[in-house]
Amino acid sequence: MGRRRSYRQEFTKDIEAHVCICFIAYKVYKELERILKTTAINLSVGKVLDIAKTVTTIKIRLQTNNTTMTKTMLLTSKQKSIAMLFDEIFWKNF
Repeated sequence: MGRRRSYRQEFTKDIEAHVCICFIAYKVYKELERILKTTAINLSVGKVLDIAKTVTTIKIRLQTNNTTMTKTMLLTSKQKSIAMLFDEIFWKNF
């Protein structure tokens, strides 16, 4: 008969998973901070994230040939100031 995992073992795995997710989030934050420093975007990570939350992307599926078109709408001057972050070519340099 197999032993049942104790509550402490399950709790430890939850903590390990939480720490792992926190580390990944921190690493992504620091990488974005580094990228912002090396580009012409003179904004903090927090400000860029606030602006990015206001950007809308539209996906349209064409019925004639079943293709999908995607368009990111950068309408305000703040959104346009971070436009390069939405360009695939920009990310190929990193």
